Amino acid sequence: MSYGPGVMPSQKIREMILNRVIIGDFPILDSQVQPASLDLRLSNKAVRVRASFLAGRGVNVSERLKLFKMHEVDLSDGAVLEKGCVYVIPLMESIDLPLNLQAVCNAKSSTGRLDLLTRVITDGGVEFDRVESGYSGPLFVEICPRSFSVLVRPGMSLNQIRFKGGSSILSDKELQNLHQKEVLVSSDPHIDNGLGFSVDLKSNKKDLVGYRAKPHTGLIDLDKLSYYNPDDFWEKVTARHGSLILDPDAFYILVSRESVHIPGGYAAEMAPYLAMVGEFRVHYAGFFDPGFGSLHEGGIGSRGVLEVRCHEAPFVLEHGQIVGRLVFEKMYAIPDQLYGVKIKSNYQGQGLKLSKHFSD
Repeated sequence: MSYGPGVMPSQKIREMILNRVIIGDFPILDSQVQPASLDLRLSNKAVRVRASFLAGRGVNVSERLKLFKMHEVDLSDGAVLEKGCVYVIPLMESIDLPLNLQAVCNAKSSTGRLDLLTRVITDGGVEFDRVESGYSGPLFVEICPRSFSVLVRPGMSLNQIRFKGGSSILSDKELQNLHQKEVLVSSDPHIDNGLGFSVDLKSNKKDLVGYRAKPHTGLIDLDKLSYYNPDDFWEKVTARHGSLILDPDAFYILVSRESVHIPGGYAAEMAPYLAMVGEFRVHYAGFFDPGFGSLHEGGIGSRGVLEVRCHEAPFVLEHGQIVGRLVFEKMYAIPDQLYGVKIKSNYQGQGLKLSKHFSD
């Protein structure tokens, strides 16, 4: 099979499943296949560990678990992952990558919006969420709920994997040309090692610009959609003068000033940190699929929801401040399904929006 250059589309992922490049403990469902990624499923046990870790060269995750394991949690009938604790869960999928294919993982949108720090680790791995070309073996997910305790069950998908071959990242010049052809953002683009994303702290008539997670809340069952009252979990954040002071270690849901469009032949990933702005982290869930924000897929341009956590000191965020960047990559081919209404995507045409677990 040919694997590049470019990000593998949905039809190619199905081929990889048939050819056992991707292997499931149970049959892989067609609903797991997204336009440019595959949803990964939790298995039936979690291991509570003392600390986050990477396996390291030549070391298996199972060996590291012997050092850091505290106890096991059976997920078969549903179990609670406690806020502030670290868990490692084997995934139902394993992979057998050829030498010309690598993979990158990321939290799903709803996972990031719940402040679930969710990262894939592998045997011999030296980076989170990165799978080297030629890797053959199991996948594990490390989960640390930061704001809310959550109830999980086997088969749930909290993160996803994207496969790519060769070099597919667009240069700034290529990105500029693509914007002129396809109109990637609703305003003048800021292009510098990707497409700059800025924060919107002015546009809402009621001064509402975001939400901040409350510190002492109830449990969230991840199977319950449009169920929870936002007021029980979130404080509304206003910014009357176009600025906002971020509290240390608080978690915020904000929204980008730009409406974004990802053409069908491209995928994008939000760079989680912007080196020039070191006081906070933006966006746990970084994949933007082909078709995101497309008029033909029900989008008319979609805002990017920003998951923001401040670090050591209070930090003043200003309207229009660039807080992250989208890195665009070419697809190997246009997916046979694009992000949008036809595959019931949750966040097409979105503005400021909490995860799908909360009622509107």
